[in-house]
Amino acid sequence: MKTVALPDGERVPVLGQGTWRMGENARSHNEEVAALRLGIELGMTLIDTAEMYGEGGAEKVVADAIDGQRDRVFVVTKVYPHNASRTELPKACDRSLKRLRIDSIDLYLLHWRERYTCLMETVEAFEKLRTAGKIKRWGVSNFDVEDMEELFAIENGAACAANQVLYNLQNREIESSLLHWSGEHKIPIMAYSPVGHGRGLLENTVLKKIARRHKATAGQIALTWVLRQPGVIAIPKASSEKHIHDNARSIEIKLTKEDLADLDREFPPPKSKKSLPML
Repeated sequence: MKTVALPDGERVPVLGQGTWRMGENARSHNEEVAALRLGIELGMTLIDTAEMYGEGGAEKVVADAIDGQRDRVFVVTKVYPHNASRTELPKACDRSLKRLRIDSIDLYLLHWRERYTCLMETVEAFEKLRTAGKIKRWGVSNFDVEDMEELFAIENGAACAANQVLYNLQNREIESSLLHWSGEHKIPIMAYSPVGHGRGLLENTVLKKIARRHKATAGQIALTWVLRQPGVIAIPKASSEKHIHDNARSIEIKLTKEDLADLDREFPPPKSKKSLPML
């Protein structure tokens, strides 16, 4: 499994596992746990979750999936913005730790930013949690360049370890500036929904044509396309073992210049696209 370096030198797999919509139905619990455990066996040892997913239910699914193999897994979870204050963030962290049944979170993210979110206060709380050993590093999610520049202007703001954002063939907006900015500052991007939402993207005829060239699925090609970018970690959600196997194979596919040109014509990049420095 290829890896990406975080700012502190820790290396994580470029292909992880997402858990959005997990933990919402008790009847699906065992299947979701089995899927995550298979993903771990196949090298997808980064698991992303959030207190929002199933209102903590997804974190409980992750807890069962990593039981007995905590040392193999890099756990990412996210805090609601309304819990990101000096007083509430430590409480939210403790709740997540309890649901995950772990002593420390590998990467703790601010899920998104709202107008009342005081970044200075959030960073201060993150740093205290890190000093206390409850988290190993922290980051953000859904931040644009303006948000990141504001964050980096705050004391300890440059300690941010990652930014999790929407990125797929249908949503290439971050290529206009955020990918470039992130590359320059050595901040990895975690791409959520890398194969889009629902079946819309996967029914695209061009994507299906390229998939046939590689004897692959449209989802695998969409995921391979995201993984082509240096410094990008993809976290697709898969709740079945077949889907997990499909995701794992995407890392082996090599898109040709013809493939990339076809995809650029079908899904045009932003006009102000900048080159991305290698991380």
